Amino acid sequence: MDRLNRARRGCLRLQVALVLICLGAVPAYAQFGALTSPRAGQQIRTDEPVTFSADSVEYDKDKSLVTATGHVEAWQNGHVMRADKITFDRNTGVAAATGNVVLLEPDGEVMFADYAEMQNNMNDGILKDVRALLQQNGRMAANGAQRTGGQINEMTKVVYTTCNPCAKDPTRPPLWQIRAASAVQDLEHKKIEYRDAELEIYGLPVAWFPYFWNADPSVKRESGLLPPVIGTSSALGGFIGVPWYQVIDDQSDATFLPLLTSRGGQQLDIEYRRRFNNGTLLTNVSGGYTNASLPGSNESQDSGKSLQGSFASRGQFNYDDTWRWGFNINRASSTTYVTDFHLTEGLTGDPNILSSQVYIEGFGEGAYTRIDTKFYQALNSVINSTALPTVLPRYEYSYFGTPDAWGGRFSLTTSNFNVIRTTGTNTRRASLTMDYERPFTGMLGDLWKITLHGDAAAYDASQFNETPNFATKDSIESARALPQVAVDFRWPFARDSGSWGTQLLEPIAQVIVAPQTGDSQTRLYPNEDSLDFQFTDANLFGFNRFTGIDRLEGGVRANVAMHGAWYLGGTTFDGLVGQSYRTSQDNLFPEASGLHDQVSDIVARATFAPTQWLDLTYHTRLDKNDLATRYADAVASAGPARFRVSAGYIYTTFNPYTFYDQAPPPPAGSSYYFPRNEISLGATTLWGPYRVTGFVRRDLATNQMVVAGGDFIYEDECFIFDLRGVRRYVSINGDHGATAVLFLITFKTIGQFGYRAL
Repeated sequence: MDRLNRARRGCLRLQVALVLICLGAVPAYAQFGALTSPRAGQQIRTDEPVTFSADSVEYDKDKSLVTATGHVEAWQNGHVMRADKITFDRNTGVAAATGNVVLLEPDGEVMFADYAEMQNNMNDGILKDVRALLQQNGRMAANGAQRTGGQINEMTKVVYTTCNPCAKDPTRPPLWQIRAASAVQDLEHKKIEYRDAELEIYGLPVAWFPYFWNADPSVKRESGLLPPVIGTSSALGGFIGVPWYQVIDDQSDATFLPLLTSRGGQQLDIEYRRRFNNGTLLTNVSGGYTNASLPGSNESQDSGKSLQGSFASRGQFNYDDTWRWGFNINRASSTTYVTDFHLTEGLTGDPNILSSQVYIEGFGEGAYTRIDTKFYQALNSVINSTALPTVLPRYEYSYFGTPDAWGGRFSLTTSNFNVIRTTGTNTRRASLTMDYERPFTGMLGDLWKITLHGDAAAYDASQFNETPNFATKDSIESARALPQVAVDFRWPFARDSGSWGTQLLEPIAQVIVAPQTGDSQTRLYPNEDSLDFQFTDANLFGFNRFTGIDRLEGGVRANVAMHGAWYLGGTTFDGLVGQSYRTSQDNLFPEASGLHDQVSDIVARATFAPTQWLDLTYHTRLDKNDLATRYADAVASAGPARFRVSAGYIYTTFNPYTFYDQAPPPPAGSSYYFPRNEISLGATTLWGPYRVTGFVRRDLATNQMVVAGGDFIYEDECFIFDLRGVRRYVSINGDHGATAVLFLITFKTIGQFGYRAL
């Protein structure tokens, strides 16, 4: 022991710097520096000194051994090693660690071992009985590992998974794991390569790979093969595709999907993504030498194959804090190509019509402006493509001012467009809408508001006698303005009944004075923005029940309603019932709309929410003469998150959407007013890692199903199983319905495998 020069143990965490003062300098490769951790963002250097702390340090001068024991922690170049005991050999530069060895890497990876020998600034070494914690809950174990250059970890008898061990029985096999004879963890290229690997499910082997690799869990993007797409469909037959994901640079990547089919031909789908400093871009190009299906048939044409494809791209870019611009372009060579290859999943908008637009918009304080152009392409053979409009361009501006000295507020909106059709009306319109609102509060708590409202528009239209107007003239140039004045009145009465909650009773009245307009508008002005409307409680109080200003509601009229509510603890009941009255009949509204006569139909709504797990909402329109239901929309939801049930019902006798592609409707009582009558049901359950949903919609008017489907999902920290099925019973483009089944299996950090049958 007289040859052993012991260091003085003066404190619990004795720093090696004190030892160096007593013992002199050590070789450069084993130099110890001050007790400081590397700073964030600091460049790592291979010649940085090693720093450590311990409960005690002993030094054998003859053997050049430094032995640190008790809570030993050493770090260098961002690498940290902890152990019960570390012995450093000054002659060989080897640091041997035993007892609860832990290595922390700069990227956050943590390795555990029973024994480790490290040298060359912790860049080289061997470890025994290794366990590693990677990012995204990655877990790896091996009998042994050898580190080379701080970049390569070669391991034997390897197991990898992202599943947590069973809390009750840690020895139980996880849901899935990869077991391999050997593996190489490439820290530089961020990948793990396996040799002689097996995929095990609950300890049972289900697949074997002579060679397999996956990206390190710390990598968010890595080039390589993605899970295959395999399935079958009536149009394509059997098909298979193996996607390739390519990282181009830090801002962009692409996915290539070659698809081989038994009957539909071949195609290549390319999706390109790029993120800029001021925006994003996504582009999808698809094309191939494919068979086209006959409209309304699932059989291939005898004429053979043809070159077809599609293009979809969208982007949005900020110019500064006020202005931005963007686009959304969707085109396809044919309806059948999109339908057969299911490309509508990658195209935005209505699956029956592809819409495209380019726009510039600006945001100011209380103001918004936008200029855009829109064009459409029909994907359903029922739709007449030549009647679809091209909007070139459309300009909108809106302004909402701050309250003035009198308490009033001014707002302004302008909407101007040029609509072009091959078949149908070509319309150019400039419009302006202005409002000035001044609210008042009476001495008895009554609430008043006076509104000055004005609409003005100028038109220039050709082919006025075609869709969607069907007027008697071929062309027209016209202008009009409609001023209106409204007085709104509300008088809320509220009572606090203590344990009986709070009750609210509120009469509402509105009187509007304006010149009479009448149905002469159909002969004088084109209609582009007022083709569809539904009279409900939502638009009972308004200057115009139409959706736009191409059709204006005028005349002297009064709108009245009674609003009531009851708030009782966690229970809420809210309801409204109202009606509209006018001094003269307005023939501009169709007979079944509920607004044709001087007295309108009755509209109402009710909401009932007795608890957090039950809510009911109902909207209706009742015939003014016999209270028959003309419109009903009900939505109900009940149950906790573990099991939630929803139901919906819609009924309406008025479907004005057909204004677009046919002449004005016939009188009431004809088949045109055949009611829409549908019911829908849905349910969702969430129980631990399981989530199950189901839905169904049925047309009660035709007594047939519309669509039904369901979704079963299991998800935990390492695995996802998703099974989905949808059956569409209605025919689209003559396909007589369709069935889709998809299951997707995800091994987190490894990949996915799915099957689809259509």
